[in-house]
Amino acid sequence: MPFATLTAARDLGRLQGIAAVFIRHGLGDLVRRLGWADRLARAGHALHLDHAADLARLDPPVQLRLALEELGPTFVKLGQILAGRADLFGPAWIAEFEKLHSQAPTVDPALLRAQLTEDLGAPPEEVFARFDAEPLAAASIAQVHAAALHDGTEVVVKVRRPGIGPVIEADLRLLERQFGRSLRRELDLSSECHNAEHIAANFADRPHIVVPQVYWDWTRERVNVQERIVGIPGNDLARVDATGLDRTLLAQRGANAVLQMIIDDGFFHADPHPGNVFYLPGNRLAFIDFGMMGRLSETRRDQLLSLMLGLVQREPEAVVEVLLAWTQDAGPGAGFDQDALQQDVVAFVDQYRGTALAKLSLGGMLGDVTAILREYQLALPADLALLIKTFITLEGLGRTLAPEFHMATEAQPLLEAALRARYAPQALAQRGWTSALHAVRLLTGLPREITRLMRLTKRTGVQVHVEVRHLEQVADQLDRAVSRLTVAMVVAALIIGSSIVMTVQGGPTLFGLPAFGLLGFLAAGGGALWLAWSVLRSGRASRALHRAD
Repeated sequence: MPFATLTAARDLGRLQGIAAVFIRHGLGDLVRRLGWADRLARAGHALHLDHAADLARLDPPVQLRLALEELGPTFVKLGQILAGRADLFGPAWIAEFEKLHSQAPTVDPALLRAQLTEDLGAPPEEVFARFDAEPLAAASIAQVHAAALHDGTEVVVKVRRPGIGPVIEADLRLLERQFGRSLRRELDLSSECHNAEHIAANFADRPHIVVPQVYWDWTRERVNVQERIVGIPGNDLARVDATGLDRTLLAQRGANAVLQMIIDDGFFHADPHPGNVFYLPGNRLAFIDFGMMGRLSETRRDQLLSLMLGLVQREPEAVVEVLLAWTQDAGPGAGFDQDALQQDVVAFVDQYRGTALAKLSLGGMLGDVTAILREYQLALPADLALLIKTFITLEGLGRTLAPEFHMATEAQPLLEAALRARYAPQALAQRGWTSALHAVRLLTGLPREITRLMRLTKRTGVQVHVEVRHLEQVADQLDRAVSRLTVAMVVAALIIGSSIVMTVQGGPTLFGLPAFGLLGFLAAGGGALWLAWSVLRSGRASRALHRAD
């Protein structure tokens, strides 16, 4: 697996270095299992797998965390991503992965100055009125310097570490991990600025949420220049109290901001830890470092709404339905017992019945759900694992600010409002119109697909294997299926037509609503009930038939 793209001999040296670090930290068995030892032996690079250091006496999670730290930015980033996979790793492993940080030694000033001169077209002391040689922070991928523009504006300059690109590319060729695309985006420092402007546009009507301004004249792939945020770091609670800021209001505003990113926008800051948050006068919040972002499709957001409302309102059936959809997206493993999973989730949600909403820990509940999935060896899709990690981090930040803060209390009105908006007449009409357009495109493309199928049939022939049992029952089932399909199409047309009528002003009304639209919805509801009854009756008949066999 890790060597499918290992085509360049130049990567063998890096591979030997990685393997040596793993062995030194007592992970020689992992090197064997990954096939690294055999690969290097065939290339003439011998490994001494029996020479492990005293570090081998440490617990395996600690050994792996120390090895990842020593191997540098690619592996630190891998560990940080794994810290969000509570569906794959137990608590001991997650605790060690969460200790990984991106602090690194500062870059040689001469190398940094040469790279900046190349990227900006002039030395930094000419581009900026002031450029502080001492960095504000040094991380594994980039380091940040304070500077000032010639008009006096205070900015921060983020500079990618010189020479880091080839090392990371070699690591990614060796690893072939899904996080490669994300890490390559982080290497492009201009991508972070596009993300920042996207978030700033989404919060243009929220003056209490601040996003640093980007200065594109000096932003490139290896350097970006942003407004410098001067405020109270997210972990300096003593200064928050000293300046008289409202901790509870800050927690609420921070939670609402990230929830809006997730639920309404589908584009969210995936690492809202205290280091990426500043508190400003007027109980405002500033978010920085938009290198790691999460994205959710509209379908995912609908599923998320159902899951979170199911947890908050203690409805286990809704939770089970969403989890089964998610695990199917990720590909359930062999031996997956769907009924047992459903029973465990129902029991888990039932234990919170009667618990006051203010006492629920939404992050803890999401963590427990992933633990249940891990017991069944089921993995969440990558976008959802990142989302759950964001929720847990956000709730921790809120409770650090205000111990009485409860994410469930903050989330419920936002979730219910989003759900109402999704099923408002205008939204239904829009989705109906979109579905109609998709149907039209499908129908117009059908002749072309049939022609393609006929050509393929002429060229390769067709083999049909038919096994017919209970032919009369099959005919009856087909007849019922056609009837249901006809009714379903009529119901869909009624819903779409009634949704459009609901948006039209004037005409007769009934209970304050457009009469024809309301009657259409009632007729559609009746048709839907008939369909549900027909399907249930058919299911019972089918089970009786199987028992008879």
